[in-house]
Amino acid sequence: MNERPFRFGVVTPITADLATWRDRVRRIADAGYSTLLMPDVPTWQPALAPTLATAAAISDLRVGSWVYAAALHEPWSTAWEAHSLSVLTEGRFEMGIGAGRPGIEVELGLPAVSLGERRTRMRETVAALRKFDGPDLHTPVVMAVSGPKAQELALEVADGITFVLSPDNDRAETTDRVRNLAGDRDIELSQHIAVVGDRVAPFMAPPNLDTAPLHAADSLLVLPSDPAAAAEEIQRRRAEIGFSYFVIGADFADTLAPVVAELAGR
Repeated sequence: MNERPFRFGVVTPITADLATWRDRVRRIADAGYSTLLMPDVPTWQPALAPTLATAAAISDLRVGSWVYAAALHEPWSTAWEAHSLSVLTEGRFEMGIGAGRPGIEVELGLPAVSLGERRTRMRETVAALRKFDGPDLHTPVVMAVSGPKAQELALEVADGITFVLSPDNDRAETTDRVRNLAGDRDIELSQHIAVVGDRVAPFMAPPNLDTAPLHAADSLLVLPSDPAAAAEEIQRRRAEIGFSYFVIGADFADTLAPVVAELAGR
C-alpha cells in the first residue's frame, strides 16, 4: 500500500471574541493546514454547523466536525446537517463522528445512551448521510474508535479512523492496535495530538491532564515542541504505523506551522 500524503487539521474552538477567532482561521489557512475542525460541545461553544459554515466562507480550508458525539444526536438530523454542510461548502466538509465521552448526555439533561446504542446511531448516521448525498456527492467520514466493535464498524463504513487513546496507552500497544486492524480497505489513519511539549490544548484533552505519564509511556498523544523533532516524529509515525493525518489544537498551530510547511502534501 502506498503512503498517503500528509494532512494537518486544527481543532479551533472560539476562545475569544469573534474577530480574534476569524483572524486565527485565516492564519491557519495561510500556514498550509488542510482542515479546520470544531468540537461538538453543546452549550460551551456556538453550534458546530454554523461555525464551520462561517469558517468555510472566510477561507479555502476544508472544515469538519471533531467529532459529532452520537450520544447527543439522532442519526437523521446529524446526517442531514452533515450533508447540508457538504453542499454549502461545495464538498469541503468532512464528518467526524464518535460515540461521545461517557456521561456527556446525562450532564446535558438527556437520557443515558448505552455504548451499543451509540454504535447503532453511528452506523445509522453514516447510512443516512450516504442516502442524502446520493450518487453525485460523497461526504468523507472519519470515525473515532476505541474498542474492537467500533473498529469493525469504522472499517465497514468510514473513510478514515482516529483512535481514542487513554493516557496509559504507550507507543508499542498503540502500534500493535493499528497494525492489527482487520480488512484490506485503503483507509486514512488519523492521529489526535493532545499535547505538544508539555502544553495541553483546550478541547483536545482534560485541562488538568498530567503530561509526565504521557512522556514516560512515549504516548502518541504527544509531539515534541521543537519543529524539527516534531517533523521527524511525524514521518516516523507514518513510516512505522501508517498515520498520515494529524489533528492538533489551535494553540499549537503557530508552533507547528514550520512542520506543515515542510510536510504538507508530501
